[in-house]
Parts: sequence; structure tokens; C-alpha cells
Amino acid sequence: MADPASFRDPSGFVFSRDGVVFRQINHTFADNWARFLSSGLCNELTQAGVLIPHEVASVAPLDGRGATVIKPLQLDFISYPYEWSFSQLKDAALTTLEIQERALKSGMSLKDASAYNIQLVDGRPMLIDSLSFEAAVPGEPWVAYRQFCQHFLAPLALMAYRDVRLGQLLQTSIDGIPLDLATSLMPGRTRLRPGLAAHLHLHARAQNRPDPRPDRRSRGAHVSDLGRRALLDSLRRAVEGLRWSPDSTYWSGYSPLTSYSSAAADSKATIVAQMLAHSPAGRVWDIGANDGSYSSIAAEAGRRVIALDADAGAVERLYLGVRSGALNDILPVIADMTNPSPASGWALRERRSLVDRGPAPVAMALALIHHLAISNNVPLPNISQFFAGIASDIIIEFVPKEDPQTQTLLASREDIFPDYTLDGFRSAFSIDYEVVEEVPVTDSHRTLFRMHRRER
Repeated sequence: MADPASFRDPSGFVFSRDGVVFRQINHTFADNWARFLSSGLCNELTQAGVLIPHEVASVAPLDGRGATVIKPLQLDFISYPYEWSFSQLKDAALTTLEIQERALKSGMSLKDASAYNIQLVDGRPMLIDSLSFEAAVPGEPWVAYRQFCQHFLAPLALMAYRDVRLGQLLQTSIDGIPLDLATSLMPGRTRLRPGLAAHLHLHARAQNRPDPRPDRRSRGAHVSDLGRRALLDSLRRAVEGLRWSPDSTYWSGYSPLTSYSSAAADSKATIVAQMLAHSPAGRVWDIGANDGSYSSIAAEAGRRVIALDADAGAVERLYLGVRSGALNDILPVIADMTNPSPASGWALRERRSLVDRGPAPVAMALALIHHLAISNNVPLPNISQFFAGIASDIIIEFVPKEDPQTQTLLASREDIFPDYTLDGFRSAFSIDYEVVEEVPVTDSHRTLFRMHRRER
């Protein structure tokens, strides 16, 4: 079936057959595709690790428009730009500019600069839309310039100069943050930054003029090869000049020793590793991953890990560790499980909800339940039902009222949670799961459970 998110480009589309993802290349794009291959650009980008590798597939096109079909490297999870930390989006922006620079040297150009065309694979950004290239027309401006500014430069500037949470505007503006909105939210001093002044403030004013000229085939516009390179250089310097420190967020400095003694931390790590060893193989969702301590345990056990946390600073720090090579097989994602990314876009199918991008064989929810149940008033049966829709097996930690962290949560509010007990937890989760293991954490009030979803 055709992917419901892949319908806007007449050049081709993504489809799946028997669980395998393919990309159809239509006859209308055949000449550009042949040039992309013969120019050497495809091999160059693939070898540089910035374009998803592919092979020619033996399957037939899905419909009569198709000229050929390719099978790209299979990705087991797709993340969206509004789920990325500052450095994840910044690296994706710089990779997009690098690809455009390489394309121009081969006589081609990116016709799209959508952040959704980038995925983070093994800690580095990679273009996944192989049909994003067209022959460069001499003298023509970069058709994707405005899209790049809306998808990358505007949100990065808002995150750097105002609040990192403004990156979430990409969730409601899936075609990129409108430049007039972005510039209205930026402090006045950004007008003194040459790159931001030109590419955001002046760009927004030009867009708002009566009868604005579209980016594509602008009337009378002519840009030399030197001008094209200068534009990319200016955009790169504007992006590179943006900085954001994760130190300002609440959970960015967390470590297991914040809530555990050394003995308890060692005990918990050992129990988690043992439970993972007896859990189904495959992908692991670490929900509330924070600094990635337990994501790392899962990765070391040979699992690919989606590390989800609501704190942008925690996700930023974890991504920087992944990018440095210190952590492997971990994809950090910003996700608030009390309000996970919804389905959006055309017919609510263009961008899938976070839950729809599951399920996972295993989910870990460590030091999370008390935040959901106490801080957010989510009843335990609702939490169980939610996890049952995400994972067949869960490794979950119960943090009782006697625990200092739960006491801190209850200190500023009335205790209206009579069922928040160990027995109440077991009872609530028994509807959806059966307990396989129950192990207390040494030198702690906490208990770890491994559960398997009941058959319906």
C-alpha cells in the first residue's frame, strides 16, 4: 500500500509490500533520476553517509505511473522535526546545506529542503528522499530556499533566542514556521545578526509584499554560480552561529544517583540488564529515558533503542553523547507521554502519531509511574492500558509513596491517591499484563517488574 505521507511529489512515492518499504520512481522523473545516478552524485552522497543507501528492487511498480522501484535501507522508526532537540535539528540543517553544495557541483539541485526528508540514523542526519534532486537550471535561484528557512533556520533561531520549546511550533506548522510569525517572536537584537537579518527578517518582509514573487521560477531573477555558493555559505554561517545550552532545563542534570544510593543504582542496573536478557528481541522504547543510563544498557544488549523524554535538555545531552560515538543504537526523541505527538497533516494521516509508530516488543518505564499517576492524575488502569497499546512486554518500576521522590511530589498537593500502592499497582496492571518477574531494588523502596501483555 502507498504510504499516506507520500503523495505530494509527482516524481514518485513510498509504498510497502509484505512489511518492506519501497520507493516508486515515476516516468515523469526518469530523466532526472538517470542524471542523478550517472552524475556520480548518488554514490558520492551515499558514501559520505548523508543519503540513505538503496538497491534496485525486483518488485513491480505499484501503478502504471512507475518506471522503476528501489528498496532503501529499512528504518524501524521515523521521528519528526518537532521531536528533535536543538542540536538534532541544527545538524539536520547543516547536512541539508552540505547536500545542496555537493549537488550544485554535480550540476543538480535540491528541489526540497523539508526537515521531514531527514532522519537521524546512528547519530547522524541522513536524507531519506532520493527523489529530491533535479537538474540545476543556470541562473535560477534555489527553489527550496524559503522552505529551508521555514523548516530549519526559523525554528532554530526561536529555540536559541527565545525558548527551546518553540521548536514545538513545527508540530502545528508542518510546512515550516511562517517567517512573519517567527520574526515577530524574535528579540530585536536578531536584526543585528547579518544572517538572521537577511534570511529571516528581510525575507519575511519580502514575502508580505503585495503580489510576492514565488521562490520557484522568480520573474527576472538571475543568480550566478558564485551567488549560489554565497547563499549557502551565508545560511551555513547563520545556522552555525546559533547556540543553545541544555543547562537551563529541569531534568538536564539528572543522573541515577539523584534518586538512588550507589547500592540501589547498581542493583537497579543489574536487574534491568537481567530482565532485558529475558525479554523479546528487537526494538526497545525507553520512556522517560533522561540521561540514557538504561537506554545504554539496552543498546549494549544489542537492542535498537528509542529513548523518549519530555525534557529537551535531557534529550539534547543524550543526543550529543550518541553523536560523539559514546553511545550507540540509541535515537533520542522529545516526547511527553501525557501528550504524545498526535496524527496530523492531510486527512490526519500525513504525519503519524507517536503511538501509531509503535508498537515495540519491549518498553521500559523506569522512575516514571509516580510522575504520571501523582503529578498528572492519570489513574493506574489508564497507564496500563496505554502501555498495552505500545509494547507487548514492559519493564516497569513502581515508586511507592514512601519513596523520597514521591514524597516530594505529594508535598505540594493533597494525597487523593488511595489506590496508589504496590497492591493497587499490581491489580491495575493485571487487567492488561501478567507479571513475569517482580524484583525489589536493593537499598530502596522501589520494585521492578517485567510483564507480558495478556492475549485478547
